[in-house]
Amino acid sequence: MIWNTAALTGRERYQLLTSLVVPRPIAWVSTWSGEGRRNLAPFSYFAAISATPFLVSVSIGSRRGEDKDTLRNIRRTGAFCVNVATEGQLAEMNETAGEYASDVDEFERAGLPSADAESVDAPYVANCPAVMECRVFKIVELEGSTNTLVIGEVLRVHLADDVRIVPDTMFADSAALRPLARLWGDFYSTIGDTPALKRPPAI
Repeated sequence: MIWNTAALTGRERYQLLTSLVVPRPIAWVSTWSGEGRRNLAPFSYFAAISATPFLVSVSIGSRRGEDKDTLRNIRRTGAFCVNVATEGQLAEMNETAGEYASDVDEFERAGLPSADAESVDAPYVANCPAVMECRVFKIVELEGSTNTLVIGEVLRVHLADDVRIVPDTMFADSAALRPLARLWGDFYSTIGDTPALKRPPAI
């Protein structure tokens, strides 16, 4: 089977793309609205793109031609937090994925506690085991796309005490973190098996 992607509808391209690029990490992004209201939403077009500077990217789609609340808030404040959703937070994360009016507080709707970031103007999920406080590094308008790429510089990282750091490294133990990942449609993935293989030596 071979498809010319230009011949597919937007929905078909989305379905094919999100079923092939899997599993995808989830950026559970929290922001403040212009009215001082908390906003929280998950995005699975999310990636680490640089260690120095410490950069992550989130691609945020529009809704009926208008910026989603998350993007509008980021444009206004220049800040956001990425909360790493974990297995135990699947139901709450899914609750925040709904298409709600801009006056809805997703923290309240999902019954989640919040705290204020220390280095940027954004709230975060207080009981999330891993949080990255981000300031906007660059916003890239993707020509011909309904998505906007937000690149954030991570200024501060919060880790829960039970997410251990692997001795003699700065690796956060993913087996302790138990992050969620997105597959396609309504399907999610947990961490599963994690085989380890050393890279071949340089020749």
